Amino acid sequence: MSDDITVWHNARLASMAPGVPVLAGGAIAARGGRIAFAGPEAALPGEFARAARIDCEGRLITPGLIDCHTHLVFAGDRAREFELRLAGASYEEIARAGGGIVSSVAALRAASEDALVGQTLPRLDALIAEGVTTVEIKSGYGLDTANELKSLRAARRLGQVRDVGVRTSFLGAHALPPEFRDDRAGFLRLLIEETLPAVAAGNLADAVDGFCEGIAFSPAEIAAVFAAARRFALPVKLHADQLSDLGGAALAASHGALSADHLEYTSEAGAMAMAASGTVAVLLPGAFYFIHETRRPPVDLFRRHGVRMAVATDCNPGTSPLTSPLLTMNMAATLFGLTVDECLAGTTREAARALGLDDVGTLEVGKWADLAIWNVERPAELVYRMGFNPLHTRVRASRNSQ
Repeated sequence: MSDDITVWHNARLASMAPGVPVLAGGAIAARGGRIAFAGPEAALPGEFARAARIDCEGRLITPGLIDCHTHLVFAGDRAREFELRLAGASYEEIARAGGGIVSSVAALRAASEDALVGQTLPRLDALIAEGVTTVEIKSGYGLDTANELKSLRAARRLGQVRDVGVRTSFLGAHALPPEFRDDRAGFLRLLIEETLPAVAAGNLADAVDGFCEGIAFSPAEIAAVFAAARRFALPVKLHADQLSDLGGAALAASHGALSADHLEYTSEAGAMAMAASGTVAVLLPGAFYFIHETRRPPVDLFRRHGVRMAVATDCNPGTSPLTSPLLTMNMAATLFGLTVDECLAGTTREAARALGLDDVGTLEVGKWADLAIWNVERPAELVYRMGFNPLHTRVRASRNSQ
């Protein structure tokens, strides 16, 4: 956006600032892309009297949506594994038989960077079409230095060819590649001594992620990766407690992680540790649904201890091929019991927090005017419908991609 002033008026405002109710008869003024006023239209300062005005005709304005956990850059698909799962195979059985993440590794290694960008754009466009203005994209399907760098470069390029903020996470500790199947220590050395320094030197990642699970990496191995991330001043995130309780939530909290994600098996001790550290719980109902999980994340524990909760699609080829933040919110409500306010906060304010962003996620003075304008009257309409997109207009002013 230019330095011109724009006013959106005759709107209902869901600012998503804590404790602020939806405001009817509201207006937003932006100067130079930053929100300069958000409140009752009757209180709009006179300095905005001659500004360009957009009549929202009573529509609801929320912050632009933020998808804070995706594996959006991948090649091919894993529809065959979907069929196997329908026939009764478990996620762990498929992974241990050579499917799962490692099958996506082969596909990504065979694809060029241009091909990765081309294959990813339709998925990104689907997110944008439902009001997403910022998206996080992880690597983790390369699992060697050249292909992890290729993945992250492709992710950065997406923020150049589409009007969307892109935050990238280096997920080298995602799975063991075939060539290191019998040499875990060697693979960790590669990650820590070669791949991570190359990622940092290229300014290709905004955070470092890992998968702490019995089929992936142990708490000690993840701790070593996190210690290396600290040397490059990169914040950390963690796939934690998805299939078992290895203490991943507490581990993430002990390293001051921005977020711990999945969390179906998180204990009360883990929830308390996250609350103390400010680590956001990122809930991923798409994966829960897709792999037929039965254990829900401990939402009541998170509420009781004041853990912030975000909600994301977890878009990936194997366990959550989901590109709808609106359906994700519906799943979070119906499967996990989140309220409408928690769902919307989870895809705006708390999603921003999970990415370490403090200039988007709410409609407050000083923040970027990233907006989603909806053909609805109340936030509940964004959560209860399935397969329906009421987006009227998406506005992106922020510049939160590298």
